Amino acid sequence: MVALGAAVLVAVVMWTATNIDGLVVLTALFLRSAQVGSPRPWQIAAGQYLGSTCLIAMSLLAAVGLMVVPESWIGLLGLLPLALGITGLVRAVRAGEQERDLPSIGVLSVVSIVIANGADNLSVYSAAFRVFSLAQTALTVVVFLTLIGVWCLVARFTATRKRVLSGLDRVRRWLVPVVYIVIGAVILIRTGVVAHVA
Repeated sequence: MVALGAAVLVAVVMWTATNIDGLVVLTALFLRSAQVGSPRPWQIAAGQYLGSTCLIAMSLLAAVGLMVVPESWIGLLGLLPLALGITGLVRAVRAGEQERDLPSIGVLSVVSIVIANGADNLSVYSAAFRVFSLAQTALTVVVFLTLIGVWCLVARFTATRKRVLSGLDRVRRWLVPVVYIVIGAVILIRTGVVAHVA
């Protein structure tokens, strides 16, 4: 029982430490959903689950030496939030431009953002899966899948509070696009894409 509890604790700490930034991304997505209706909450949750599951699967493959795609190139997906942010910011600063004119975001866009933002998690997860037993790995995956739902609930709760929405009313046109731009830039830099291309 103690070993089981310790394994769960390790999984929770590992997920939390590598997904604090993911919580910010989720909150930004739910904030956008509350403002303009796109993406829908179910699309965010589905995209988060699909993207995170892809990251876990890639980590498992990397742990057994089967992953052939360099981790740094996965960071190219950071171009997606960067492009969405720039487009949204340009539209937001135009006179008379309304939030409803922002480009639509669906499940696949959310999946891409999640994978790009979690590219650096691959090294942590794959290293852990290399040393975990089969039972520890299975338990860790179950904990991760549970925490994805918790992350979605926390992010949606935060983004849909009236105080949060009213406090952001004056800056809402450009806030989410700026967050996307920052996320995209950080992903490209942190995953080494910029250095690799340069």
